[in-house]
Amino acid sequence: MTANPEEQVWHTDTADLAPKSGDGVLAFLAECRATVVPVLREAVDTLPPPVRRVAGYHFGWLDEHGRPVADDNGGKMIRPALTLLSARAVGGGVEDAVPAAASVELVHNFSLLHDDIIDGDRTRRHRLTAWAAFGVPAAVLAGDALWALALRLLTDGDGATSAQTVRTMTLTLCRLIDGQSADTDFPLRHRVSISEVEDMAAGKTAAVMGCASALGALAGGGDLAQVSALQRMGENLGMAFQVVDDLLGIWGDPGSVGKPVGSDLTNRKKSFPVVAALASGTDAAAELASLYRFERPLTDAEAARAADLVEAAGGRAWALREAERYAQAARHALAEIDAAPDVTADLSALTALITGRDH
Repeated sequence: MTANPEEQVWHTDTADLAPKSGDGVLAFLAECRATVVPVLREAVDTLPPPVRRVAGYHFGWLDEHGRPVADDNGGKMIRPALTLLSARAVGGGVEDAVPAAASVELVHNFSLLHDDIIDGDRTRRHRLTAWAAFGVPAAVLAGDALWALALRLLTDGDGATSAQTVRTMTLTLCRLIDGQSADTDFPLRHRVSISEVEDMAAGKTAAVMGCASALGALAGGGDLAQVSALQRMGENLGMAFQVVDDLLGIWGDPGSVGKPVGSDLTNRKKSFPVVAALASGTDAAAELASLYRFERPLTDAEAARAADLVEAAGGRAWALREAERYAQAARHALAEIDAAPDVTADLSALTALITGRDH
């Protein structure tokens, strides 16, 4: 714990962190956690105690009483991994990109804290969400604090680099808010087009993954063309991630997903599979539309029926194809730069992991 936040120095040991090829991507994600989490902890330790407790709980480091948890159940670290691999893709060192990787993870978790409140989800990673455990005001403030810490990490380095990275991050925040706003508006509307859902996901999810890749490329000394290509790679991966997330939100295994499965349907969310199903013009689409016109949350039985209707109308099959289409676009963007074969293999393996994940 740090007594004086103004004297805080962000540091970590990256000597043993090197990307692994093919099936070793899971090992690389674990090593990414081992490298980035200490930086996250060090940053969170500078927060005022009440906020620090909520943030530590959200990350899985503390229980609801503020006691350390031996086996934290934090996130998958996909975004920090994109940052570190993007730095290596342009010939930079992993150590140069660690602050940016931690910053992106802070922003991601800021959005999760607020998203759980907006969606009313009471569980995440197999336990109560922060707002359910500590109340809405405490969770909102913890999310705001993580955003502030993210900016602090970025501005701790070289001035010229910081200006460009902060600009990239703040533009990402604007896109994220725009996407989240659309996501909350869709349940209030009877009709939402596939292009509107794509625009929503481009802001809510893809922008952050694109930012992760762009910041890594900037930290690694990439040129404008490389930064642009890697940002597009990350954004396409983000779109694939969101499509898969929408599929898991309906048909995932609750034991693997760690958050309520079916809540998207209960809340009448216009996710990718749902919107594709509604646009199919089938009898199943018509029945699904009638369920989605209810001005209340769906019952468990209604949500289960809605899931069957989405599949019958072709929404599930369409979403699976879309996830692969975005993954292929990510591979094409990566091919535009002359990355080392091992880095290309790892980023390709990460793409496969995103599209094939079960949680």
